[in-house]
Amino acid sequence: MLIKVEAIVREEKFEDVKEALNNIEVNGITVSQVMGCGAQRGYKEVVRGSEVDVVLQPKVKFEIVVSSEDWEKKVVSAIQEAAYTGEMGDGKIFSYEIRNAMKIRTKETGYDALQSQLD
Repeated sequence: MLIKVEAIVREEKFEDVKEALNNIEVNGITVSQVMGCGAQRGYKEVVRGSEVDVVLQPKVKFEIVVSSEDWEKKVVSAIQEAAYTGEMGDGKIFSYEIRNAMKIRTKETGYDALQSQLD
Protein backbone atom coordinates (compact mmCIF):
# COMPACT_ATOMS: atom_id res chain seq x y z
CA MET A 1 0.00 0.00 0.00
CA LEU A 2 1.25 3.47 -0.87
CA ILE A 3 0.24 6.38 1.37
CA LYS A 4 0.60 10.10 0.69
CA VAL A 5 1.13 12.38 3.67
CA GLU A 6 0.49 16.10 3.14
CA ALA A 7 1.28 18.63 5.81
CA ILE A 8 0.56 22.34 5.74
CA VAL A 9 2.66 24.15 8.33
CA ARG A 10 3.81 27.62 9.36
CA GLU A 11 6.55 29.09 7.17
CA GLU A 12 8.86 29.50 10.14
CA LYS A 13 8.64 25.73 10.83
CA PHE A 14 9.98 24.77 7.38
CA GLU A 15 13.55 24.02 8.54
CA ASP A 16 12.37 22.19 11.68
CA VAL A 17 10.06 19.89 9.69
CA LYS A 18 12.67 19.32 6.95
CA GLU A 19 15.25 18.35 9.60
CA ALA A 20 12.77 16.06 11.40
CA LEU A 21 12.04 14.22 8.13
CA ASN A 22 15.76 13.97 7.38
CA ASN A 23 16.37 12.55 10.89
CA ILE A 24 14.00 9.65 10.22
CA GLU A 25 15.63 9.15 6.79
CA VAL A 26 12.73 10.19 4.57
CA ASN A 27 14.30 10.45 1.12
CA GLY A 28 11.60 11.89 -1.10
CA ILE A 29 9.69 15.05 -0.29
CA THR A 30 8.04 17.78 -2.31
CA VAL A 31 7.72 21.24 -0.77
CA SER A 32 5.55 24.12 -2.00
CA GLN A 33 4.84 27.62 -0.76
CA VAL A 34 1.07 27.95 -0.43
CA MET A 35 -1.53 30.36 0.93
CA GLY A 36 -4.49 29.36 3.06
CA CYS A 37 -6.59 29.95 6.11
CA GLY A 38 -8.16 27.94 8.83
CA ALA A 39 -10.13 28.88 11.92
CA GLN A 40 -8.02 31.98 12.62
CA ARG A 41 -9.26 33.64 9.42
CA GLY A 42 -6.25 35.91 9.01
CA TYR A 43 -5.71 39.33 10.56
CA LYS A 44 -6.29 43.03 9.94
CA GLU A 45 -3.57 45.29 8.54
CA VAL A 46 -3.44 48.98 7.68
CA VAL A 47 -2.48 49.57 4.04
CA ARG A 48 -2.22 53.18 2.79
CA GLY A 49 -4.37 54.36 5.67
CA SER A 50 -7.16 51.81 5.16
CA GLU A 51 -7.80 48.73 7.29
CA VAL A 52 -7.64 45.57 5.18
CA ASP A 53 -8.54 41.99 6.13
CA VAL A 54 -5.67 39.66 5.25
CA VAL A 55 -7.45 36.30 5.08
CA LEU A 56 -4.91 34.00 3.45
CA GLN A 57 -1.77 33.20 5.40
CA PRO A 58 1.53 32.08 3.84
CA LYS A 59 2.21 28.41 4.64
CA VAL A 60 4.51 25.60 3.53
CA LYS A 61 3.13 22.34 2.16
CA PHE A 62 5.10 19.10 2.46
CA GLU A 63 4.15 16.07 0.35
CA ILE A 64 5.64 12.67 1.14
CA VAL A 65 4.68 9.27 -0.30
CA VAL A 66 5.51 6.28 1.90
CA SER A 67 5.24 2.54 1.45
CA SER A 68 3.53 1.41 4.67
CA GLU A 69 1.34 2.40 7.60
CA ASP A 70 4.40 2.20 9.87
CA TRP A 71 6.15 4.84 7.76
CA GLU A 72 2.98 6.92 7.72
CA LYS A 73 2.94 6.95 11.53
CA LYS A 74 6.65 7.88 11.70
CA VAL A 75 6.23 10.72 9.21
CA VAL A 76 3.07 12.11 10.81
CA SER A 77 4.65 11.98 14.27
CA ALA A 78 7.86 13.68 13.12
CA ILE A 79 5.95 16.47 11.38
CA GLN A 80 3.57 17.01 14.30
CA GLU A 81 6.41 17.31 16.80
CA ALA A 82 8.49 19.60 14.58
CA ALA A 83 5.61 21.89 13.52
CA TYR A 84 3.96 22.26 16.93
CA THR A 85 3.83 25.67 18.62
CA GLY A 86 0.56 25.24 20.50
CA GLU A 87 -0.89 28.33 18.83
CA MET A 88 -3.78 28.53 16.38
CA GLY A 89 -2.45 28.21 12.83
CA ASP A 90 0.04 25.38 13.43
CA GLY A 91 -1.40 23.62 10.38
CA LYS A 92 -2.86 20.29 9.36
CA ILE A 93 -1.61 16.84 8.35
CA PHE A 94 -3.56 14.68 5.90
CA SER A 95 -2.88 11.15 4.74
CA TYR A 96 -4.59 9.02 2.15
CA GLU A 97 -4.03 5.95 0.01
CA ILE A 98 -2.48 6.20 -3.43
CA ARG A 99 -3.65 3.83 -6.13
CA ASN A 100 -0.29 3.66 -7.87
CA ALA A 101 2.99 5.42 -8.55
CA MET A 102 5.39 5.13 -11.48
CA LYS A 103 9.03 6.12 -11.78
CA ILE A 104 9.16 7.81 -15.17
CA ARG A 105 12.75 6.84 -16.05
CA THR A 106 12.48 3.10 -15.30
CA LYS A 107 8.70 2.57 -15.48
CA GLU A 108 8.85 0.83 -12.10
CA THR A 109 5.53 0.97 -10.25
CA GLY A 110 4.21 0.68 -6.70
CA TYR A 111 6.76 0.15 -3.94
CA ASP A 112 9.63 -0.14 -6.45
CA ALA A 113 8.86 3.35 -7.79
CA LEU A 114 9.58 4.82 -4.34
CA GLN A 115 12.99 3.25 -3.95
CA SER A 116 16.06 5.38 -4.66
CA GLN A 117 18.64 3.93 -7.00
CA LEU A 118 21.92 5.63 -7.77
CA ASP A 119 22.96 4.02 -11.03
